[in-house]
Amino acid sequence: MKNVIITGTSRGIGIELVKKFSSNNFNVFSLTRDYKSVSNLKLKNVHSFYLDISNEKSISKAVSEIVNCVDSVDILINNAGSLINKPFLETTLNDFQRVYSVNVFGVAILIKQLFKFLNSDSNIVNISSIGGISGSSKFPGLSTYSTSKAALNLLTEMLAEEFKDSKIKFNNLALGAVQTEMLSEAFPGYKAKISPKQMASFIFKFSTQDYKFFNGKTIPVSISNP
Repeated sequence: MKNVIITGTSRGIGIELVKKFSSNNFNVFSLTRDYKSVSNLKLKNVHSFYLDISNEKSISKAVSEIVNCVDSVDILINNAGSLINKPFLETTLNDFQRVYSVNVFGVAILIKQLFKFLNSDSNIVNISSIGGISGSSKFPGLSTYSTSKAALNLLTEMLAEEFKDSKIKFNNLALGAVQTEMLSEAFPGYKAKISPKQMASFIFKFSTQDYKFFNGKTIPVSISNP
């Protein structure tokens, strides 16, 4: 049985990913602050642990709990995300630090701490955003979010280059609009054409099959943005 770690699993795409992997006989490690909401679903082969991705000690604790259960990790999906919609001139240093801690710094630390438990067939999928791609459509108020996703895109390229001899794959899926709670908070009233369940199915297929054709790539997955 293969082992998958998924962050940001209490709602939206994250919880749908947990359900999808569970139903396909994966050993699932669900990491989220609201870990009890996942545990209460009582899904098959799902282990739910607390994680504050912005806190290095919390990351270390979660990693230690996982490696007490398994010897290696086959798939890591960095799905946790933070978004602030605020005019740039009202944005504070704390706003930038908060978003980057979740979207970039925490991802880097989690990968670093898990690295020795990865194998030559492992792959890492970072959930990014169309807004983080240069030249894509941009929206006022998302300076912290979009720039953090751009940083995540470049981080992924760098990791793919640095560890290319390991055969581990590192890729980004740059999502457009998906009808999640995060989208509703950022764009009240907007209705996306893609549901979290549909996007989870796409991510599942990519992370279990299609990833083999890519490394260090940021792949747009969007029919609208937002």
